[in-house]
Amino acid sequence: MKRILLIPRVKIHNANALSSPYTIGFPAMSGWLGFMHNLQRILSIDFENIKFNGVAVSVHEISLHTNKGENDFNYSIISKRNPMGKDGKPTAFIEEARCDLEVSIAIEYENIDPRKIEDFYQKLTSTLHQVKIVSGDVMGFNEKGIKVLTIKEEKDFKNFIRYLMPGFCLVSRQDLMQQEMQNGKDGIDALLGNLKITTIINIHNKKQGKIICKKNGWIVPIAVGFQGISDLSEIKNSRDNQTPHRFSESVVALGEFIMPYRFDNIEQLFWRYKLDAENNLYLFENNFIDNNQQESKL
Repeated sequence: MKRILLIPRVKIHNANALSSPYTIGFPAMSGWLGFMHNLQRILSIDFENIKFNGVAVSVHEISLHTNKGENDFNYSIISKRNPMGKDGKPTAFIEEARCDLEVSIAIEYENIDPRKIEDFYQKLTSTLHQVKIVSGDVMGFNEKGIKVLTIKEEKDFKNFIRYLMPGFCLVSRQDLMQQEMQNGKDGIDALLGNLKITTIINIHNKKQGKIICKKNGWIVPIAVGFQGISDLSEIKNSRDNQTPHRFSESVVALGEFIMPYRFDNIEQLFWRYKLDAENNLYLFENNFIDNNQQESKL
């Protein structure tokens, strides 16, 4: 049995559009998990035992802040202007990818007292008006649509899916890279091999041709965590001087956008934290399994 907190139709302005260190588009799942963690910390002040275990996001609409001139070949990022410095001079210009989007957010929770549910809704609504989500400002959301759902049977899951439609949910497809790497390819070749699109054109008939992809579907590169590259240590002038510090770099793999009605169970939707301390890995994982692919192997 799963208990789900549903926050539907959240409109976010100026969200961080970095999907990975190399690509822009849908905000990285680290940002959504960070929002979930921050929300738990704020709500735990009034609801001590509350616990959030995972998050799923259905994107209904997204608009990247980009521009393409009449004679331009590529799109350019539209960056915001930073305030003047203390000396009255312009600050350094840092190019940042931003987007506006509308999403529905589902959070798996524990320990919300049903007798205090109305107080919880009021506190949650007030908090959502104040926090940032993936570095963006919350412009509005369906306050009356916020609800808690209990998923026991398949019919409960199907009812829950209705709230995420129409939209697309991001899932992990690291299995595609693992298959390539088992065949001897390195990580970057395995990643690019699944993103490559080959066009075959019949030179005698220009109307005939076909596009070949390694895997059907909306496959994208995404960040799935961080790899520690230094020892844990203390650092001066850090925001949290009680927590050891470590330099790290992003771990990049593949993801796929899938419409919610294609999921078979609720575990395929949610992203969760995963710590691999032995290998200095701080990951966020998703347990999606492509049943069609599994059946084709049998």
